[in-house]
Amino acid sequence: MDRTVVLITGCSSGIGLHLALRLASDPSRSFKVYATLRDLRAQGPLWEAARSLGCPPGSLETLQLDVRDADSVAAARARVTEGRVDVLVCNAGRGLLGPLEAHTAGAVGSVLDVNVAGTVRTLQAFLPDMKRRRSGRVLVTGSIGGLMGLPFNAVYCASKFAIEGLCESLAVLLPPFGVHVSLIECGPVRTAFLEKLEGVAGGVLDGADAETRHLFSRYQRHLERIFREAAQDPEEVTEVFLAALRAPRPALRYFSTERFLPLAHLRLADPSGCSYVAAMHHAVFADDPEEEPNAAAPGGPELCAPPATAPQ
Repeated sequence: MDRTVVLITGCSSGIGLHLALRLASDPSRSFKVYATLRDLRAQGPLWEAARSLGCPPGSLETLQLDVRDADSVAAARARVTEGRVDVLVCNAGRGLLGPLEAHTAGAVGSVLDVNVAGTVRTLQAFLPDMKRRRSGRVLVTGSIGGLMGLPFNAVYCASKFAIEGLCESLAVLLPPFGVHVSLIECGPVRTAFLEKLEGVAGGVLDGADAETRHLFSRYQRHLERIFREAAQDPEEVTEVFLAALRAPRPALRYFSTERFLPLAHLRLADPSGCSYVAAMHHAVFADDPEEEPNAAAPGGPELCAPPATAPQ
């Protein structure tokens, strides 16, 4: 029986690394995994873990693939010896944290190039063959930052919102070709992602006003609390990828955690966006986030109010 050929981008650490190992070591021995990395000098931890897990010979290969470079993507595709990719996992990503006005054009461009244009380049390389063969799965690493705006993550959220639109559009189009697209919506995960953020605070706050620095300090405390309370291990998240990969009729979205779904529902329940803005502002910046949010609290900021009448 032919093995399922899986190609994964962004495998130097985190979700990509753990997913590659999970599939390569699967007891069914039904997967051939191509774990791709921008820099093959970073592949040591992957192979060390593969040896530790006893991945069977031939179940795992590494390829150089930089999603920022279309030629690099094409070269990786050409090195897949089976001549096909059954499951494409678009996982490479980059974050950007801090006040929007402090970001350099280079940092903004880098995040959009990897997260949005890089995903497009990868899909452009592999989708045509899937459509010709009328068979294929595409799994894309999504984020709660693509479902709701998060303070001090404006550019990252913009990139992930773009991925939501990209994948939803493809999910509508591709089923007649036997190709299915799924987003794996992740919350906080214990990986090196935070360490790899572009423009991490420090120098970027030097030019910020005092109030913004104060709000960023509150945001950092909020982020630390969320990671303490809700962060998942990457092994837990990879099981969600596996469920999507094996589903007979895959859904568009799978969620690694339900913790943030109430906020996502709130965005849809109030189309004006005001309920979500008030709830998220309160959750991040309030002295006591456990209290009910009150947009009209004395001394608090003036948040938005829904339109008086709905459009006809």
